[in-house]
Order: sequence, then C-alpha cells, then structure tokens
Amino acid sequence: MASKCTGAGGGGASRYLVLLLALLMASSCIASPSAAPAPPPAEATIPRSTRPPALILFGDSIVDSGNNNGLTTSMVRCNFAPYGQDFPPGHNATGRFSNGKIVGDILATSMGLKQYVPAYLGTELSDWDLLTGVSFASGGCGFDPLTSELASVLTMDDQLDMFEEYKGKLERIAGAQRAAYIVSTSLYLVVTGSDDLANTYFTTPFRRDYDLESYIQYIVQCATDFIKKLYGMGARRLSIAGAPPIGCMPSQRTLAGGHDRGCVALYNQAAVLYNAALEKEIKLLNGSAELPGSVLKYIDLYTPLLDMMQRPAAYGFEVANLGCCGTGLFEVTLTCNSYTADACRDPSKFLFWDTYHLTETGYNILMAKIIDRYGLW
Repeated sequence: MASKCTGAGGGGASRYLVLLLALLMASSCIASPSAAPAPPPAEATIPRSTRPPALILFGDSIVDSGNNNGLTTSMVRCNFAPYGQDFPPGHNATGRFSNGKIVGDILATSMGLKQYVPAYLGTELSDWDLLTGVSFASGGCGFDPLTSELASVLTMDDQLDMFEEYKGKLERIAGAQRAAYIVSTSLYLVVTGSDDLANTYFTTPFRRDYDLESYIQYIVQCATDFIKKLYGMGARRLSIAGAPPIGCMPSQRTLAGGHDRGCVALYNQAAVLYNAALEKEIKLLNGSAELPGSVLKYIDLYTPLLDMMQRPAAYGFEVANLGCCGTGLFEVTLTCNSYTADACRDPSKFLFWDTYHLTETGYNILMAKIIDRYGLW
C-alpha cells in the first residue's frame, strides 16, 4: 500500500454519517516597513534559552480556540453553553472545547506570553495578538485530509494557507525583518492525529483498504509532509504531540467498550503504534540535512494521560470514565448543550469535560506534567 499523503478521497461518505461523526466526536521592536526581507536566522544564532516571541498552534480541537465557530457547514463547534462556563472573564463560550482554558492558553501563560491564544478566524485580533501568536487549529481535523472532509472542518493544508496570510499581516505590522525573526524563532505546537484513528479508521469504512499498520504509515507520512511544509514557510521550533490513549476516552468506551464500558485495547494499541512511528520519524527529521537548523520535539501525551485515567484519585479526580456534561456517556459538541445536558456540579472532580475533551483542571495537570518533562520550549 502506497503511503504518500494525497487528497481526501472517500467520496462515498453519506451526509448522515458525517453529521453522526460530528455529533459524537469532535473529535517589540518594530522594524522599518521598508527594510529588505532577511532570511530566517541560523539556529546557531537562536539561543535555546531565549523565550520564543510567539506561540503558534496547529491541529484539532485540543488547541482550537474558536476557528470552527465560523464554519457554517460543520457541526463540530461549541460556541454555546455550557462550554466556557468557567472561562474568564465573562464565563462565555468562545469555541474552546472545554469548560475553561485549554492547552494553548495554559502553555502561553506558562511561557509568560499572554493568558489566552486567540483563534485566527472570526476574531478581532490586535497587533499584539498577532505578534505573540494565534491558533489555526480546527476541531475534528487530522493529518489525513479525509478526516477533515468527513467533519467539514479545516484541513492541515487549510491551516497552512491561513498561516501564510498571517505572515503577511506580521510583515505589515512589524516589517519584513522583524516578521521573519518572529516566524523563525516562535514555538509551534502541533496537536492532531487522534481523530484519524478514532473517527476515520475505526468508525467509518472509508480507509479500510488500509490495514492498521499501513494506515499508520500513511498518517505519519502526512505528518511528515506537514512538518516539511511548515519548515519551508520559516518555522524552526516545532513540538508535535502524539495520540492520547483513545481507547480509554469516554466516547470510545461507550461506542466500543462493551457493556462494562472498558478501555478499548485495540484502539490504545493503535495509538501506541502510531506514536512510536511518529516519534521515530521526528527524530530522523530533527536537525537533518533536509531540515537544517530545525528543533523538533515529540511530545508524549499517552503516558501521562493514561496514568491520570487509571489513577484519577491520585490527581484529585473522582470520575475519569465519564464526561462532566450530561450523562457523560456520549455528549460532545452539539449534544453537550444547556438545553438538553446540564454540566456536573463540580467540573474539577472530572477528568473529562465532555466525552472527548478534558476539563480545565485536567488540562492544567496534564500540561504541568508535559512542561516538567519537556520544558517550555
């Protein structure tokens, strides 16, 4: 089976299935404008200890801070209550897939950049917002283009197109030289891939011409292509997250965990195999002759999150196999709403907010473990 990452295909997907998937898973120094463009500085001139000037996010709902709000063709959005009920200052839904702050906000705060990373689409962005970083992520997307097509959300290439537009805005604000510096020294966090496995491969028939090993090879190739494209657009510091233990997420327990809603061993095994292949590829690419000056990190989400799922009490959680929203069995995106699904009394006691995404408390603990292991950049 060829592993080259190509177009979405899958033209046989029915509209009913698309909607079903969407419901179940969502899954400052200013240079002169006339300054001549400067090439990105060599890695040797960027001290590893220097704080990146911006945090720029690509991927899926884990780092989507509201880009899906304006996608009228997609059901994968959450710009309504009870989402955002604990998000300061107004306790309003912003399109973040949680009750409060998400991964990008927590990381940006820890880096000392700002408290929130805004969505690039549909947001009134100040010059400061653009200079310090935005999110291009789209809930429901994956490295596989078909994953985004099924959910009617932005593909990873769509996100790169927005990034190209963003670079032009940076130049207009800061001048070409400063903009090139920001692009080359910022931290890029890429979080996607779990929807490829949980939604596209295991839930639909449209990639069943691949066996699991071949499909993993395919999505890792798609990830490699994305990394190379982003590098070609000037990025140098990239952190790429692996898949979580998707078989232990409440949604997958309900869909495939049997009467007892146990963790789905096959799904977790798929995540482990994917993560191993992705990590190997990232190590090969890091600082290679093909990507000179690159600083690529693989971020293991699987190990710390599995421990939180298996030992919730050790982290202060009372519930780890249900979401806080509604029954906690299936509610996510449109089915988690204030009309049909009340939120639990105390979200801080739940690891999961809905059946796919963590509570703010869960994200805070997860990110503390990630930062402790890998550092801030």
